[in-house]
Amino acid sequence: MSVLAAGIGVVVCGPAAYVLGPWLLRRIPEPVLDEGETKTLYVSLAGARAAAWCGGLAAIAGGLLGRLLGMDAVLPAWLVLAVAGAVLGYIDARTRFLPSIIIWPTYGLVGIALLIAAIATGEWGSLRRAAIAGAIGFAVFYVLWFAFPRGVGFGDVRLSGLLGLPLGWLGWGQFVSGLYGGFFLGAVVGIVLIATRVMTRKQMVPFGPFMLVGALAGVLLGAPLERLYAG
Repeated sequence: MSVLAAGIGVVVCGPAAYVLGPWLLRRIPEPVLDEGETKTLYVSLAGARAAAWCGGLAAIAGGLLGRLLGMDAVLPAWLVLAVAGAVLGYIDARTRFLPSIIIWPTYGLVGIALLIAAIATGEWGSLRRAAIAGAIGFAVFYVLWFAFPRGVGFGDVRLSGLLGLPLGWLGWGQFVSGLYGGFFLGAVVGIVLIATRVMTRKQMVPFGPFMLVGALAGVLLGAPLERLYAG
C-alpha cells in the first residue's frame, strides 16, 4: 500500500504544482516594500523553469510522503501541503518572500483535510493535537520574529503554523523535529555558504525551503527520535 500511496503522491502532486506554480506567479500581487528594498517580480518567474521546479519538487515530496504514510487518512492533507510547499519554496528561494495569499488558503485546505481524516477515523485527539501544535508553532515563530525581525520574516511565522498542523497530527515527536529541524538545516547550510564565501554574514538565506525540508524530515525521523528520547 505504501508503494501505491507513493505513486499517487507523485501523480497527483507533480502535475498540480507544475500547473499551479506559474499560474500563481502571474496573478499574486507584489508586496509593499520598504524604502530601498528590491525583489524579483513574481510575474518574471512565471515560466517553464518555475513549472519544472515546482512540479519536480512536489512530485518528490508527494512520493516520499506517500511512501512514509501509506494510505493513511492524513495523507491528503500532506499532499495538499506538498503542492503548496513546492510553490512556496520555489518563490522564497527566488524572491525571499512567502506570499500570504498562498499560505492562508492552504491553512483552510489542510484544516479541512484533517477534519475529514478525523471524521473518517475517529482520531479527534490527533485533530486536537494538530490545532495545538499549529498554534504553538505560530506563537514561537512570532516571538522569534518580534525579537529578531532581520533573521525571521513574518512569512516564516505564517508557514510555521501551517506546517505545525499536519506535523502535530502525526505526534509531538514529528512536530518538534519537523518544525525546528529547519533551524538546524538552515544553520548548517548558512555556515557552509559563509565558509566557502558564496555569501557574507550580512546576507540573508531564505528560510522557507529549510522549514519545508525540515517538515519532511520530521515525518521520517520524528517517531524514532521520540522513542529514542523516551528511552
